[in-house]
Amino acid sequence: MITKSQYIMATKTPDTKTPETKTPETKTPETAATPEAVNAGSASDSSMKVDNATVDKNEMKNSSLHKFFVSSLKDIYFAENAIVEALSKMEEAATTEELKEAFEDHQLQTQKHISRLEKIFRLIDEKPEKKECEAIKGIIKEGEEIIKSTEEGSMTRDAALIIAAQKVEHYEIATYGGLAQLAITMGHDKVADLLETTLQEEEDTDYNLTDIAETFINFDAEQED
Repeated sequence: MITKSQYIMATKTPDTKTPETKTPETKTPETAATPEAVNAGSASDSSMKVDNATVDKNEMKNSSLHKFFVSSLKDIYFAENAIVEALSKMEEAATTEELKEAFEDHQLQTQKHISRLEKIFRLIDEKPEKKECEAIKGIIKEGEEIIKSTEEGSMTRDAALIIAAQKVEHYEIATYGGLAQLAITMGHDKVADLLETTLQEEEDTDYNLTDIAETFINFDAEQED
């Protein structure tokens, strides 16, 4: 006789496990860089954006405008070095402490301008070189003549020295203003920022010299015989 428990065991369906099937992994083959892609990367290194146009750097360096820009930088580089020496003589010749200090301050500032120009040369991949500047040589010579022709210790000398110094400033202001605009045109944004910083400092110096002259020097000079 079959018991109830034996009957249940006999009719129970054994558990069966379905084996897991693994899908083989497929690797996407790496695509090698095409010559066109390599050339495109090289092209981007040798080109730059100017407004909405792409300009080849080598073509830019060979352009007449770039050559003029570099020549003008060499011109003002010569001028700044000459101005440092001239300011030392003007400081020594000045009568008032206010003007002596102004010349001393601007001499230190001019040395910074020289360093800034050297940085600009590096940014455009050019060697810092001086190109003799006849304009600044003439302005400096005029200042030396003023020292010779005015009485030592007089306010008239200071009034004349301020005018001589402002002629230097106006030459620098015209040069840096023009160069900054050319830098913007050619897409040299960092260079333009540096030139505009120097331009602002030259304008501040010019204003300061006017303030010194109008505060008391011109009036005192007018009282001299």
